[in-house]
Amino acid sequence: MEATGKAKKKIRWRHYLPFYLMMLPACVYLFINNYIPMSGIILAFERYTVKGGIYGSEKVGLQNFKFLFSSNDAFLMTRNTILYNLAFIVLGTILAIFVAYILYELKGKISKKVYQTVILFPGLISIIIIAYLANAFLAGDTGFINNYIMKPLGLQEIAFYSQAKYWPFILVFINLWKSVGSSCILYLANMSATDPGLYEAAALDGAGRWASIRYITLPGLKSTIITLTILNIGRIFSSDFGLFYQVPMNSGALVDITQTIDTYVYRGLMNSGNIGMSAAAGLYQSFVGFVLVIVTNGVVNKVDKDNALF
Repeated sequence: MEATGKAKKKIRWRHYLPFYLMMLPACVYLFINNYIPMSGIILAFERYTVKGGIYGSEKVGLQNFKFLFSSNDAFLMTRNTILYNLAFIVLGTILAIFVAYILYELKGKISKKVYQTVILFPGLISIIIIAYLANAFLAGDTGFINNYIMKPLGLQEIAFYSQAKYWPFILVFINLWKSVGSSCILYLANMSATDPGLYEAAALDGAGRWASIRYITLPGLKSTIITLTILNIGRIFSSDFGLFYQVPMNSGALVDITQTIDTYVYRGLMNSGNIGMSAAAGLYQSFVGFVLVIVTNGVVNKVDKDNALF
């Protein structure tokens, strides 16, 4: 019996060997790109100098964190990062489901493929190109809005890059335009897997379109919505560096409204050269994101255990 069990294990191992080999490059990349750099966490507790290096610089304990949280920048960057990401999660989820449902209702296969490609295309564009596209619309002297909308209407030109009040809307709009395509594809795939007989039965029972969405479509998307929300909450302390730095063209007048943890770390490195404080901000970002994933998953586990990640 023991020999038979070993033979079965050997056959099973050989059966899965191609899958392990396929997985190996990704594991190696993950180890090199994500795990080896984790040794740099020590920088958050040091006053880094080039002479001392990562392991030989003066240890300062929690001094970098104390300096970080005693400044106004800590509240500013945390507020902006959380509020923008909450807007991205809520509005992005609603819009992605809405667009996915419209695509699902399209009957023509060719038109559906065309619309899917058009919606997905912005997500494939480099953020640098998006920044210049935004500048083409928002620039004061040459921008499309000022030259072709404001002037013909006899309205005063808007200096977008020096007035912070417009940028929460601009950044949310650009993020949704760029990301809704990839998100809606996931929801569309989920909708396509729903049994069409459920909609037919609902129609026979006199259910309208909204009732079908409420009682068939949305419950079918529940697990996908919860999973994506948990993952997005885990990244709520992260931000798209290009969106908050490149798109506003690093305008000093917009720092208060566009400063996030990622841009703060970059500016801390480029302007002050304070590697220790930048590392402290990055560690703070990663730790809180990890805690939020655990807490959110714990809440989901209590409410609906079947849809929890673990």
